[in-house]
Amino acid sequence: MDKIEHIGIAVKNLEDSNTLFTQLLGVPHYKMEEVASEGVRTSFFKSGPNKVELLEATNTESPIAKFLEKKGEGIHHIAFSVEDIKAEISRLKQEGFTVLNETPKKGADNKLVAFLHPRGTNGVLVELCQEIKEE
Repeated sequence: MDKIEHIGIAVKNLEDSNTLFTQLLGVPHYKMEEVASEGVRTSFFKSGPNKVELLEATNTESPIAKFLEKKGEGIHHIAFSVEDIKAEISRLKQEGFTVLNETPKKGADNKLVAFLHPRGTNGVLVELCQEIKEE
């Protein structure tokens, strides 16, 4: 794993949270997008070399809606940048981690993503992110 790619924060209201994080970080969000397959709208902020992703559920069955219902607003996941997501998934499976989606899927911010089950990572949902390269 190369570096922390971003920290994901589950929020109830994306517009209100954008205002809050703009005030907090002193910069506006640089990108908003919807990932329909995950039932989520996202907003990204940069603070120096770091990124924060805000996540708002778009339907009551989405993973973010379920997280908010169970735990409320707060840190949802930590994402790590990887060069080769398929190789990293294979390595982590061999190490005994449970991969929630063994086939990487398209996520927000031009990334292929896969998640590790929090049961094996001290209760933290871990996301692997690989930049989608244009061919």
